[in-house]
Amino acid sequence: MPQVAIIYKARTPEAQELARNLAAWLEERRYPAQLMESWPGQPSSGGGPEPVLSPQTCLVVVLGGDGTMLGAVRALVNCELWQTPILGVNLGGLGFLTALAPEELLPAMEKVLAGKYSAPPRMMLEARVERQGSAHRRLVALNDVVINKAALARIVELDTAVDGRHLTTFRSDGLIISTPTGSTAYNLSAGGPICHPALDCLVVTPICSFALSNRPLLLGPQMKLTISLGHKAQETTLTCDGQVGFELQAGDEVIVSRASQGVRLIHSPFKEYFEILRTKLRWG
Repeated sequence: MPQVAIIYKARTPEAQELARNLAAWLEERRYPAQLMESWPGQPSSGGGPEPVLSPQTCLVVVLGGDGTMLGAVRALVNCELWQTPILGVNLGGLGFLTALAPEELLPAMEKVLAGKYSAPPRMMLEARVERQGSAHRRLVALNDVVINKAALARIVELDTAVDGRHLTTFRSDGLIISTPTGSTAYNLSAGGPICHPALDCLVVTPICSFALSNRPLLLGPQMKLTISLGHKAQETTLTCDGQVGFELQAGDEVIVSRASQGVRLIHSPFKEYFEILRTKLRWG
């Protein structure tokens, strides 16, 4: 029987109460609810236990901030529920991914359960790490793939190629490869462009580049970016969505491309994208 998964931010009384109230509201309408806590992810360990979603999940409701949403997306991907729509309620800070206010949840749920919603697929990234000529790791990300150095390490040198053709060698604190959805996250803080989520592109943004001529770059959705770490690379990490990552080694190659599928984030029925952008960024 179809059911609704409610993933809420752990150790947050407001999220716990909202989750219980929503579950009761759904039960009254004969929709079984599955409640799960979401723990903050840690790049070194992957965070707490990942939520395991039922194959019958027809909708995921996320109560928390963008971090909670990114963890829920990872759970969806791990359970191969790519087509299951996700509705986000912002109980955190900035909240570009969780656009609904708590008081908008039930009115939005009425529309969603009636099928009156829009949730086009969001582009995701796949990062493959090759070590000594063989596949080592494969990760996916909704927001971004980041390669950066530890706080006390030297500038890292990253040799980059697009579809096998040399691009440049970035000498910087690191490199951000983001989706349009993730363009308002770390990419924005590093001076990268804001891209409408309807676009299909890879946004490549250096972090504190040594060369002032290095600027953010947009790549086509079918292009592959290969980043090679020189032999002097040390204390360099790869992180996906700021939650899952591991340490890279000298000589590693990271191949970033569009993932084969995307997840479906439900648009707010009460605000359009540019209104959300103006509100979050406090534009006039």
